[in-house]
Amino acid sequence: MHEKGFPVPVDETEDAEDVPRRPTRAQSLRKLAALYRQADEAYARFSCPASAECCQLARRGRQPWLWPVEWAAVQEALARQGRKAPPPRADGGCPLLDAEGRRCTVYADRPFGCRTYFCDRASGGRHPLEAVVELSKRLEALAVEAEPEVTAPRPILDWFVR
Repeated sequence: MHEKGFPVPVDETEDAEDVPRRPTRAQSLRKLAALYRQADEAYARFSCPASAECCQLARRGRQPWLWPVEWAAVQEALARQGRKAPPPRADGGCPLLDAEGRRCTVYADRPFGCRTYFCDRASGGRHPLEAVVELSKRLEALAVEAEPEVTAPRPILDWFVR
């Protein structure tokens, strides 16, 4: 104690309790799964034509961007199937599509950008833009909490060429 009854200041770098701890991979993936459920709820009234048109990345000229925690979820899904990340597809489609290019092989664990894709063929009314913006902010916070050195997501195809 300091002479006036106040605690002596402690060097914050020495006090392990004050240092924020990174969540474990499992904790981050659980938080991500909860966020994905909320994204799915926001789109619950929509009907997807299930054409995999949105997964034709080269043809569409756009692709979803993934944070490292999302790539970790994809890797976990592939590991549960006994698979590794597939190579890029010759047709320019998402490598996570099945051999016929019609179905996502990790659909339950698909990234946020795939869940919130603004497809013109989907029916269900006005897209929940406000919910998507709020959830994307929370996804960024989760990603930075998991890996503070990461500052931005990367296009999905970049993850396959690493």
